[in-house]
Amino acid sequence: MKYFTIMDSVFKNILRSELDFQDVKVKELSARTGISSRTLEGYLSSRASIPPADVAFKIAQALNVSVEYLVTGNPMYNESIQKNNQQNSIEEKISILPIEKKMIIRDFIGMLDKFEVSKK
Repeated sequence: MKYFTIMDSVFKNILRSELDFQDVKVKELSARTGISSRTLEGYLSSRASIPPADVAFKIAQALNVSVEYLVTGNPMYNESIQKNNQQNSIEEKISILPIEKKMIIRDFIGMLDKFEVSKK
């Protein structure tokens, strides 16, 4: 039982830190997730508990962090999801470019590859 108390505390502290860091109010998180403000306040209270997986997933998605990060506090999990989101964002931006600009990017990447080879 002590293990779950520690995990509950980690979740509560990480969730509070993320809300503060992103300047997101509980009411706003509620609107993003469809989870009631009262329920979210419960996860942040002194008697906090870890929500069910589906709820934790909604919270993580709304805050653009991983569930693992919210539950464990390990920043490694958060960094990996942020890298994936950045990669997806770059790919999305490139995908809507006209073909001429895509070719310029392709040529630029080719030049970077040659530069890296010549440095070695």
